Parts: sequence; structure tokens; C-alpha cells
Amino acid sequence: MSSLNSLRAIVDAWTGTVAGTLVATLERMVSPRVVRLVEGETGAFALEVAKSENVPKEIAFEDGKFASPNLAQIVRGSRVEIVLRPQRFLFRPLELPARAADFLDGIVRAQIDRLTPWSASEAVFGCSRPLAQGRESITTEIAAAPRKLAMGYVEALSGFHPSAIAIATDGPAGAHIKVFEQKSRGAVDPARLSRMLQAVLVLVAVAAVIGSVAAGYLADSLSAQESELDRQITQRRAALRGGDGGERSPLALLERRKYETAASVIVLESLSRILPDHTYVTELHLSGNKIQIGGITRDAPSLIPLIEQSQHFTRATFYAPTTRSSSDPGERFHIEAQIEPRNAP
Repeated sequence: MSSLNSLRAIVDAWTGTVAGTLVATLERMVSPRVVRLVEGETGAFALEVAKSENVPKEIAFEDGKFASPNLAQIVRGSRVEIVLRPQRFLFRPLELPARAADFLDGIVRAQIDRLTPWSASEAVFGCSRPLAQGRESITTEIAAAPRKLAMGYVEALSGFHPSAIAIATDGPAGAHIKVFEQKSRGAVDPARLSRMLQAVLVLVAVAAVIGSVAAGYLADSLSAQESELDRQITQRRAALRGGDGGERSPLALLERRKYETAASVIVLESLSRILPDHTYVTELHLSGNKIQIGGITRDAPSLIPLIEQSQHFTRATFYAPTTRSSSDPGERFHIEAQIEPRNAP
């Protein structure tokens, strides 16, 4: 639990620093017009604006309202600083160690009820810039006033929609002390920006966790698919290797058919070498391992021994009578033979 609190404190400090830096940068880049209302001895306020054309020099504050018809146009979108008379504040000097300069606002808030008659929630307060008193200590002037007094002026100006309202005073030594500041809802608030940054960090962390889980799930799924494909490929290869040596395997059947079926080209080549030059083949039929040829030759009976002497043919015989016509230059024969499948000439 302590580690979680420490982590949260680190995140809060980091986001607060980043938010403050962003707000300060934005305010430097886009700084609104400053309007100052300085309270005089009579209770009226002197109006100080950069461009003072058609601007009243003094505005009365009566019944909780500023009596000026065109004040809304002047204040809208501007940063308003109300400087109250020092007589409205209680001043207290405060001496602190030099190393407390970085934590001055927190120290003043913690001791305001001891230094003034009001608690931190009942007062508006601030301190001047610390002054060094030797090497080991610093002094600052604390100004405080009832919150009810300050909020009367703030409420009177809030309806005019300024970008920010600040209340300040001048200390006894002439130091300018800001005791209150309120920014409008449209302005960038460091605290709100810090919360937004924390929300963004939480969303990014959740998205990272979901992405990591999804990536792990996809990796496991792809790994399972890859393993299944490897298994199927291995089984297929084993089946192919196991079937290579079998008599009924595709390769064995193809090899057997290669040697058991006569090649037509080799049959024709063998016939062209066997038959004499005076023999002309006019018909040729191949059916499985049987060949039938027909044609004209000078001596038909002599073809039978020639065909059987070849290692590619056996059982040569006449399957039709040998005839001789007066118009033919020789005998017309019809011979069939059995082909021996030897795939070499």
C-alpha cells in the first residue's frame, strides 16, 4: 500500500509540474489584456487600462456592484487585478530557514491560523518575495484579509466574464502581494490540466495492457496455427516418403506405366529401321501393346521375319489376306504384331 501511495505521489508531482509548465508557456504565448482597479482613499477604484480611450478614470463600488455602464466591454476576456488598500489587510512578518523558500506557500497556508484570526478557508492571504537575512534565514511579509471581503469584489466582476480575477495589495515595505486569484472556466487551470494528464496516462496504461494481452493472444493463436500446419506438412511428407517404395504408390505406378507402355515415337523409329526401302506403310494403328500396319511391298511374306527379329515386336502375323492389283506396284499387306515395351530404340 505504501508503494502505491508513493507511486501516486510521484505521478501527481510529475503531472503537476508538466501542467504548470504548459500553462505558464501558454500564458506567455497568449497573454490577455490586463485591467487594474486600484482602490483609493474614498473607496472608489481608479481604472488602469493599456488603451485608455473612452474609459472612465474612476469607478465607484456601491451595493456590491461597480457603477460603470461600459465596464463589461472593458473587462470581458481580460485579466483583472483588484488592488485594495493596505488598511483592509493584516500584515505579519515571518522568518524562516533559507531552505524553506521552495515551500513558502505551503508553510504560510499551514501557519495562517496561528498568524491571523482566521483559518485558511476563512481568509485570503499571500506573502511577499522572501528576502535573505544572512545565509541561514529568510523573511517574508504575510498579508491576510477576510475571504468575504474579497469575494464581494470577485462576484461583482465574474458576470463580465474576465479570463482571471486577482486581488492584491501593497505591503508596508512597498512589496506587491497577491492574496487571491481565480481563473474563469474557459481558462486553463493547472490542477484541472494535471487531472486530465493523469486520466490520459491511465487510458494509455489500460490501452497498453489491452494491447499486450491481445498481442499475446494473437501470438499464441498464430503459433498454434503454425504448429498445426507444420504437423500436417510433416504427415504429408511422411505419407509421400512411405508411399515411394510401395508397389501401389503414384510414383511406382507411373514408373511401371512408363516401362509397360510402348512409346509411339520409338515404335515408329523401330518400324522405319526394320522395313525395307521398297515397303510403303499406308495405315498404322496403335492400340495398347498391339500394332497394325498396312501398305504395299514387293515381298509381303518376308516382312514377318523382319518384324519378329526386332526386339520391339513379337508374334507378327497377317490379319487380312495379301492381295495384288494390276494398278499397285506390289503386294498389299495387313500385318499385326505384339509390341514389347522397350523405351529405347
